[in-house]
Amino acid sequence: MSSETKRSCIDCGVVNCNRMEKEFPEFCLTTGTVTEEDLKYVREKYSEEENQRSMVAAACVEYEGYCQLTRVQEIMDYAKRIGAEKLGIAACVGLIREARMLAKIFRAHGFEVYGAACKVGCIPKHEVGIPMECEELGHNICNPILQAKLLNDAHTDLNVVVGLCVGHDSLFYKYSEALVTTAVTKDRVLGHNPAAALYTAEGYYKKKLFSEGNND
Repeated sequence: MSSETKRSCIDCGVVNCNRMEKEFPEFCLTTGTVTEEDLKYVREKYSEEENQRSMVAAACVEYEGYCQLTRVQEIMDYAKRIGAEKLGIAACVGLIREARMLAKIFRAHGFEVYGAACKVGCIPKHEVGIPMECEELGHNICNPILQAKLLNDAHTDLNVVVGLCVGHDSLFYKYSEALVTTAVTKDRVLGHNPAAALYTAEGYYKKKLFSEGNND
C-alpha cells in the first residue's frame, strides 16, 4: 500500500464497529471522520417512513432467516414486510430462463410480477454512440433506462435485478423509481458468482487480478 493512500474501512481488519469488543484503529472513520452532523443527517433520513420501513424489514429478514433463507426467499420476505405487492424484474436476456423461474416463484407466493428484458426497444448500438465493433456481440443495446421506465410506468413496488451487465445495472438503479435489490449479479466467467474471484485472489486467480508487484 502506498504511504500516500488514505486509509478507510476497506483497510481495516479489526471491525470493532460490529461487536464493540476491540479497539478502533487510528484511521477509523467512526472515531476520526464521522461528525455529529453526519450522524444527525443519517438519523433524520432513517426516520423517514420509507427508509425506516426498509431498514426495519431488512433487519428482521436477517435476524429471523439468518443462514436459513436463500437470497430468493429473503427477497420475498423483505417484499412482504415493506408491503410490496407488485415486483418488477429487470433481466438480462442471457438469463431470461432464470428470470422466468424467479417470476414463477414470486407468483407462487402471491406477488404480481412484471418484467422487462435488457434488449427491449431494439435500439441499434451505433445510435447511442457505441463503437461499431461492439456489435459483434449483438446488434442492439442493452437498455437499462428503458427497463427502468417500463417498470416505473407499471408502478412496481420493488424491482429485482437479474444479471444486468456491469454499468447497465448502475443506470437501472439510477432511473428506477422503486427500491431495487439484486437477485443475480452477472459474472460470465464464474457462473454468476463474482465472489469466487475474491476467494481465489491469492491462489489460482492471483496473476489475473494483480499486476506484478502490486498485490499488497
